[in-house]
Amino acid sequence: MAALPLPDSIKKQASSLKTVESFPVRRFFERFGEPLELELVAGEMGLQNRKIREKSINRPALALTGYYDYFAHKRLQLFGAGEMGYLRSLVRERQQKVLKEIVDHNIPCMVVSRGLRPTATMLDIAKEAKVPLFRTRMKSKDFSAEATILLEQELAPQTSLHGTLMDIKGVGTLLRGKSGVGKSECALALVERGHSLVADDFVSIRLVGDRELVGTGTELSRGYMECRGIGIINIGELFGVRSVRLEKRIDLVITFIDWHPGMHEERTGLERHYFEILDHKVSHVEIPVRPGRDMARLVEVAALVHALKRMGHDSAHAFNERLIAYMQEHSK
Repeated sequence: MAALPLPDSIKKQASSLKTVESFPVRRFFERFGEPLELELVAGEMGLQNRKIREKSINRPALALTGYYDYFAHKRLQLFGAGEMGYLRSLVRERQQKVLKEIVDHNIPCMVVSRGLRPTATMLDIAKEAKVPLFRTRMKSKDFSAEATILLEQELAPQTSLHGTLMDIKGVGTLLRGKSGVGKSECALALVERGHSLVADDFVSIRLVGDRELVGTGTELSRGYMECRGIGIINIGELFGVRSVRLEKRIDLVITFIDWHPGMHEERTGLERHYFEILDHKVSHVEIPVRPGRDMARLVEVAALVHALKRMGHDSAHAFNERLIAYMQEHSK
């Protein structure tokens, strides 16, 4: 006797996708200039208008030789020791021609690594074309790795959802439901039990690395929660700094729904349900709300069950297999 196949059910988020298509060079410099050790040496006039349109970093070695097929002009252009050595080997007229061809492709900016000094021609071209030229003391490999991570975060697809995001023993749990259903009250009870609040009421979500969804709150409301009947409360001040997290990967979505007689309720846990955010499926559980139910305890258990499933322990499947084995044995 075989178990029935497990159907997948998927619910999609109602919020619209926001794709960040570009990142102004000025904002890049202001936000990441210090961690990337950037120093602006020329082309300040182009800071506002130039935009980075891809998250990867480009090394323009082939472009310096005049080969522009597949030239990634939308990316930040990084000049390392090899590129700078080649430039210095050229006469001034050749340097001008090569660099002008590169900036004419509407590149966002140029960065010289290892603390190397840009050539005089490079400074003149950057100033004339209004292309920001930076210098960093970081090695090319380290700069590429750090800058790619930072740009990936900024250029990641984004959306927002109404809900409350919690960190429950390492499981990022997004609580959803209509206004007034009890999401914040449940989150408050979870915080009292030692779990952490990430965002209340409004959750900003971005897709990082095309593989995981990361949720966070706004800077204005971070650490605050609206509790009906009491008002706005500061979670960090009431329960300590460990009760608040800046961001968390979203592993599980739990939707609170109003209970009514005769409604379908999950009884076995054999069916897999998903909630789709930014075209990525996240495990989804619906919990009916009715008087007397300890919603915080149910949410906590749902998060722990999800954690066990990720480690390969599925109680529902294990019991189903035991039941089938029992039925097979006693049918003989």
